Amino acid sequence: MRVILVGYMGSGKSSLGKRLARALEIPFIDSDIEISRKYGKTIPEIFETEGEKSFRELEKELVYALYDTQSFVLATGGGMPCFNGLMTDLNDLGTTIYLKQSAENLAKRLTVSKTKRPLIEKHKECGTLVSFIENHLLERNPIYSNAKFTAPSWIMKPHQLIQFANLIQKK
Repeated sequence: MRVILVGYMGSGKSSLGKRLARALEIPFIDSDIEISRKYGKTIPEIFETEGEKSFRELEKELVYALYDTQSFVLATGGGMPCFNGLMTDLNDLGTTIYLKQSAENLAKRLTVSKTKRPLIEKHKECGTLVSFIENHLLERNPIYSNAKFTAPSWIMKPHQLIQFANLIQKK
């Protein structure tokens, strides 16, 4: 079983993915952590020293390498599906689930998150975070929506996601 969680930063991909993998008793892979571990740099360091284009190529390499792995839950980076046609590749790789959240809910989650996200820090300080996310979602939602399934925002526990997937499979 290959489950791939896509969605905007702060949508719950990593936290839900870890719990889902544990519940399914399969490995969990966080794409950003895996890339950082493999290249010995943080994602911001990769962006700074290698550039975004190089980072997006590393994401692509990771996705292609996963074709050799039978079972996993993958939490993608928020931008991964949006570059290099990777949404199509992710759909080919396994069962993609878009963890859809409203801009307001994402802003609340990101504001209390302990993870530093350089892309949004200035918007948190200026009070423009919701509008920034709304604009970003206008670009990304059409891509995220190509996932095989879209999970409603109330799904924040592994058993809820498993129940949701089972309901969809029956249709």
